[in-house]
Amino acid sequence: MKIAICYYSRHHGNTLKVLQAMAINSQADLIDVTARQTVRLEQYDCIGFASGIYGFEFHKAVAQFAQQYLPFGKAVFFVYTYGGAKGNGPKAIQEIAQKKNCVVLGEFSCKGHDTFGPFKLVGGIAKGHPNRDDLQNARNFFSQLQKRLG
Repeated sequence: MKIAICYYSRHHGNTLKVLQAMAINSQADLIDVTARQTVRLEQYDCIGFASGIYGFEFHKAVAQFAQQYLPFGKAVFFVYTYGGAKGNGPKAIQEIAQKKNCVVLGEFSCKGHDTFGPFKLVGGIAKGHPNRDDLQNARNFFSQLQKRLG
């Protein structure tokens, strides 16, 4: 079972920490959507999309990547981190997946340290996240997802 997780993770690297925890005992390929590379998602059985929440939604680079590279009919899942509010979460990516007749297997989210804008003045919010429990929950989610895929 080949799994790719296409992601955008900046600032504190919260999303990447979660993905690395998920992929530690698997052979999932982590694909940075901002890296200049040839992408062939057709070879994967399942594709994840991951981002921090920026302005109440996934980073636009992830949505653009999904629009361009997500093949029709694939199994997909979503992962995201957020400081204070989940916002719309993966809504934009879900809509792209729906238009491409993809099967959504689920989503995982957790808090992530956020120092954007006014939060910087108070040292940020969700300090210490993702924490050990968050990362274990991420591993559990991914393990269950892999079992569902067979």
